[in-house]
Amino acid sequence: MIIVDILWKSFPLYLFGGGSGTDSLSESILQMMASPKILCDAGESDLCRDDSAAFVLKFVAIASIFLSGAAGVAIPLVGKNRRFLQTEGNLFVSAKAFAAGVILATGFVHMLAGGTEALTNACLPEFPWSKFPFPGFFAMVAALITLLVDFMGTQYYERRQERSDDATAASEASAAVGVESGREEASVVPVVVERVSDGNNKVFGEEEGGGMHIVGIRAHAAHHRHSHSNGLGTCDGHGHSHGHGHQDLGNGARHVVVSQILELGIVSHSIIIGLSLGVSQSPCTIRPLIAALSFHQFFEGFALGGCISQAQFKNKSATVMACFFALTTPVGIGIGTAVASSFNSHSPGALVAEGILDSLSAGILVYMALVDLIAADFLSKRMSCNVRLQVVSYVMLFLGAGLMSALAIWA
Repeated sequence: MIIVDILWKSFPLYLFGGGSGTDSLSESILQMMASPKILCDAGESDLCRDDSAAFVLKFVAIASIFLSGAAGVAIPLVGKNRRFLQTEGNLFVSAKAFAAGVILATGFVHMLAGGTEALTNACLPEFPWSKFPFPGFFAMVAALITLLVDFMGTQYYERRQERSDDATAASEASAAVGVESGREEASVVPVVVERVSDGNNKVFGEEEGGGMHIVGIRAHAAHHRHSHSNGLGTCDGHGHSHGHGHQDLGNGARHVVVSQILELGIVSHSIIIGLSLGVSQSPCTIRPLIAALSFHQFFEGFALGGCISQAQFKNKSATVMACFFALTTPVGIGIGTAVASSFNSHSPGALVAEGILDSLSAGILVYMALVDLIAADFLSKRMSCNVRLQVVSYVMLFLGAGLMSALAIWA
């Protein structure tokens, strides 16, 4: 691998090295092969190093990536009140499928491959890094931890919402007790009750004075609420379905958890790629990264913005989450630029940190893409009942994954 890398990086010397190109190429290769340790100690190769040009390109990268990320995350949030950009519209579902493909390819092709490259680097000691497939292991651990957090977070938000709903129902019922009997009967939904033969010929729940306990009736009705609507049971709209009140509650909690975990996964690897670009002093490395990361940030932002919009956060919370996402990579670039002069990307500590974080980010992104973005939409009743939406969504999914994978050729 080192030999191939040396030949690849030395190829420009042969083409642009002037009349003594062959001699320069031979000397460069002999020097690098004679002491491979130089690569680990010196950090980035000097073949395409230009500090002043790299500094200017980093400002371009900060502006381009920030605008791309901000635009991507803002479109679903700003357009949720527009009919053609609503989260339940076919256009949004198709665009979200494309973004899911981008995130899936980011995890598999970019982050996991980057983690593998870092943790198998020749600058690391052979033990333990060459004795165990750490990149896949860290990715698996991250996926399992994400599953656990996903489950526990959903349970927490569901129970909190249930307690809030119960408290609201209890306060409403308590207030209704003080209303006069005639108005109480007008406000309570009619229910079918059976007359219990207890010797006193009373209706179940009836008090001595003839009134009826209504505390708990509203909560009981909400718990066992049935929705007899068309279009939910079967695709032709003639099904008979029983939609329990907890379905909307569960969906709301899921959207809240998904948006937060997705942002965690995206932010973690955004910091990494921002640092990687910031510490580079090679315009040959930075130029393709600007285009790749702008494309990547836009569609990751779109997927995240869609999840935030579906979670129905308050405007302040949604704005904070969107700004946090948009600023993460530019901040990483700035930090990397500040430490570039003293940072050695080939030091063992830097390689281990980069490899572990890349692998963990890969596990989070792969889980979120497959479970919470792709499976949630592609296995839904809406998708199975709309052949046209199926075809378009699958095309967009593969297109997003393919384009993001192709970007690995340059970045």
